[in-house]
Amino acid sequence: MPTYNLLPIYPHLTDRDRWLLHLLDEHQVLTTDQIHRLAFRAERTCQIRLAELRALDLLDRFRFARTDGGSHPWHWVLGLAGARFQAAATRRPSPTERTHRERLLRLSASPTLAHLVAVNEFFVRLHHAARTSADTSLDRWWSEAMAARQFLTVHPDGHGLWTTAARTVGFFLECDRGTESLPRLVAKLDRYADLVRRGGPRYPVLFWLPAPEREANLQHALRRMDLPIPVATATHDTDPTAAVWLPADAWRRVTLTDLPSDHGRDNPRNPNWRDGELNLHGHGETNPAAAAEPSG
Repeated sequence: MPTYNLLPIYPHLTDRDRWLLHLLDEHQVLTTDQIHRLAFRAERTCQIRLAELRALDLLDRFRFARTDGGSHPWHWVLGLAGARFQAAATRRPSPTERTHRERLLRLSASPTLAHLVAVNEFFVRLHHAARTSADTSLDRWWSEAMAARQFLTVHPDGHGLWTTAARTVGFFLECDRGTESLPRLVAKLDRYADLVRRGGPRYPVLFWLPAPEREANLQHALRRMDLPIPVATATHDTDPTAAVWLPADAWRRVTLTDLPSDHGRDNPRNPNWRDGELNLHGHGETNPAAAAEPSG
């Protein structure tokens, strides 16, 4: 039976467990497969450990039935003990059982759940690639909420810093699932252009699209514009670390590190700068993507 005196749980918590709790606190929900690729080598080891963390009420899970039979994957979230641990770690008020349960119900029933899982999938692919390559790293993985707090004027679905062979590029992710009109997608670029004018970073905006036809239509719209910022597109079925990104002003697909990227000027509105120095590795927030590689 779970206990809410958290101290007896501590001897059972590994560094990897705490890293996972932080990820779920920041990014809300991850599937079993995503957690496996993020932090485990063996699928069975992952499943056993998740069950153990659920027994401690550090994690909880849900899934829905498929129309054609079977079930969707398990979606993992913080349990009440996990939410209280993270509240203590981040100096937030500890949630009550009622408020925590209501939050999980809103998340599980949200019409944007599939979109959130897709956004996290993008970053999971980057992180998994970095785990298996010596010269690449995902140095920053910010959720929509974190990016909005740090950059103030933009609300991307996610923001990251990706390093390959000593070159670090930033990007803003716009994960599209085909539910918005193309004019609405294009209109989002105005805020990113305004960020650059205010001295913020000039990072490429990545439109990650559900199908080649959707990408072709968006590219057609983008090429009719005088774009003030770099824009590139790719589809969900591709490896985002490979040469799959088609710039809106070119005809050859390139990798993330081939895209233009400027970290911006030193000013109070640019979180890339701290005390007059370029600082791409944290701003008072724990960076899960840059955490030590979990073992096992």
